[in-house]
Amino acid sequence: MSLMTVNEVAAFLGVQDVRVERLERESLLVAKEKDTDGNPLFDSGDVERYKKLAERLGGI
Repeated sequence: MSLMTVNEVAAFLGVQDVRVERLERESLLVAKEKDTDGNPLFDSGDVERYKKLAERLGGI
């Protein structure tokens, strides 16, 4: 399991950081843990699956 920061997820999905934070708040993308500053860290596999699902549904 490789963990990704909000910035890395945003770059991978092609969205702004605030969009990733909103996805996490809405439980559409669940953080696996928090870093020392309290920022969410996401499993890269979960991020890839979310991207595939979002593309099938018409976009992120």
